[in-house]
Amino acid sequence: MHLLFEPGFFTSGPVHTAVLIGSVTALVSAIVGVFTVIRSQSFAGHALTDVATTGGSGAFYFGITPLVGFIGGGVVGAGAMDLVGVQRVRSRDLATGIVLGAATGLAALFLYLDTTTSATTGATQQILFGSIFTLDPSTVPLVAALSALTLFVIALVYRPLLLSSVSTELAGARGINARAVGLIFMVAMAVAVGLSSIAIGSILSTALLIGPAATSLRLTSSLRSSMVLASVLAVATTCVGILLAYDSSYWDPSSQGLPVSFFIVAITFLGYLFSGLPVVRRRVGRRRGDLEGARAVDVGSRPMSEGTA
Repeated sequence: MHLLFEPGFFTSGPVHTAVLIGSVTALVSAIVGVFTVIRSQSFAGHALTDVATTGGSGAFYFGITPLVGFIGGGVVGAGAMDLVGVQRVRSRDLATGIVLGAATGLAALFLYLDTTTSATTGATQQILFGSIFTLDPSTVPLVAALSALTLFVIALVYRPLLLSSVSTELAGARGINARAVGLIFMVAMAVAVGLSSIAIGSILSTALLIGPAATSLRLTSSLRSSMVLASVLAVATTCVGILLAYDSSYWDPSSQGLPVSFFIVAITFLGYLFSGLPVVRRRVGRRRGDLEGARAVDVGSRPMSEGTA
């Protein structure tokens, strides 16, 4: 066991807090990430990471907890992108680019002020790359509440969100306000990015938002199975990343260990590459074909009702 778990791993308070907060934020990021990939809003998710950087660095400068800045900045950025972008994809990308440029400039300003006017060291690294082992246990209730609220909102708008993700015209024909649904989802995505920023940093939070979701969509044939697999992958990746980061401090006595964000991003990237291997894709394709064939046989064996006809 000591080959895998270094001494003190299971009894360490910071590890317990890191695993709890990391798992919860990974779960939210995975669920929101599946819709982000389906809606082709990965660029918007990347832009929100820079907006979160602005909020986190600004909060640190004014003496506020970075979590409030991450989420507050993300929500403001999401609202700005929706107000400028309207419905069309081209306009949406233009709005994302405008907000991204403004956020990058403000983030650079606040990070400069943080390093020149504050006596606290490591502020830039904490904001950009996270410091999950230093999180205060008192933030757990706030993280849990925001996570539960985000998942509740996604569940509440699940059907109109799915329909508007597939076709805005069809959603409009069904009487769904795609603009309102899109704004709600953008806010949910901003909260997910803000939550993952405290775990692996604002600049790398896209890894948890996009990576597990994109991998699961390659390996599954339905939205619900994609959400389940993405959640499992995200939570497992985060826990393994925390374990490896803790163990890395024992690999070299003179080393302080590698950051959690490095392991999470590396594992996510390798998982996505593995899911695209020809052997894996052929096996997944055969499994999907067998599943669709079984469904066809099941439907064909049922007596056709008048409504079905």
